[in-house]
Amino acid sequence: MSDNRFKIVFDGALLPGIDLTTAKLNLAALYKSEVAAVERLFNGQAVTLKQGLSQTDAQTYLQALTKTGINARIEAEPSIELNLADAHHHAPASSKPAFAEPESPYAPPQARVGENLPPFGTLKPFGVEGRIGRLRYLAWTMVLTLVMLGVGSVVAIFAIALIASDSTAGLIVGGLVVVLLCIAIAVVSIQISVQRLHDIGWSGWLWLLNLVPFVGSFFPFVIMCVPGNTIANRYGPPPPPNTTAVKVLSSLWVVFIAVVFVGVLAGAFSAIQQEYEDAAGLSYDSSSLTTEEVEVEPAAEAEEVPDSADEEAQ
Repeated sequence: MSDNRFKIVFDGALLPGIDLTTAKLNLAALYKSEVAAVERLFNGQAVTLKQGLSQTDAQTYLQALTKTGINARIEAEPSIELNLADAHHHAPASSKPAFAEPESPYAPPQARVGENLPPFGTLKPFGVEGRIGRLRYLAWTMVLTLVMLGVGSVVAIFAIALIASDSTAGLIVGGLVVVLLCIAIAVVSIQISVQRLHDIGWSGWLWLLNLVPFVGSFFPFVIMCVPGNTIANRYGPPPPPNTTAVKVLSSLWVVFIAVVFVGVLAGAFSAIQQEYEDAAGLSYDSSSLTTEEVEVEPAAEAEEVPDSADEEAQ
């Protein structure tokens, strides 16, 4: 008598806390198929995903499916009785399993649902679609900061020239250019932050927390530190691996922060030294003035004493 066999059945139910879009994306990533190809599994009807499994293999297969967020179950298959009368019997198409069975029941799951999903998403620096990781977020932010510093320097030079020439029209045009540049940089910065939030699996609308008092002071650090999803989520597949340029640009933040820190310390030390020198100069002037007054007063008294002696002699 052969061992009992089991099958994996799915009727469209999801685990608590899992939304339908995430489950479809995870299931498509597991089977390396397009999301549209797994849509037919969520029609509410019971579908056999895998059959002819031993109890151990069925448990292993169910654990892999549970990680995608779907609520599949194991059912025992009825024992097979050989009967020549059933030799030419064909089951209806609706009762066939959703996925073709491999030759061995111990073979790993094979997807034949549809076309393969791309392993990584497409980078879109100027948009809110897609996902970027932590290092790429730091790298793109560094590029944006360098562009802002370069543009700001050029604008400052032109502003000084316009002020020197006393051109009213030039100042108005220059002010409009500065406003447009600031808006463009702000928009790109928001788009980068939204893609980083998508990588974590959060909604891009959470960027508005940056505008909330107190919360906005540490929320950017949350965006930089929280790791992203390693598999596809509702915002698409994971971002491509980090290139050498991304790693170099992200490491420049360490140099940038060190330079700013040293500059702040140097400025503070210079201010303290200048304040000390000013205080020392005021103290020296005060002491000199007091000494002159002390030296002058005894002389005046000495001049008055002989006068009083002569008056007494007279």
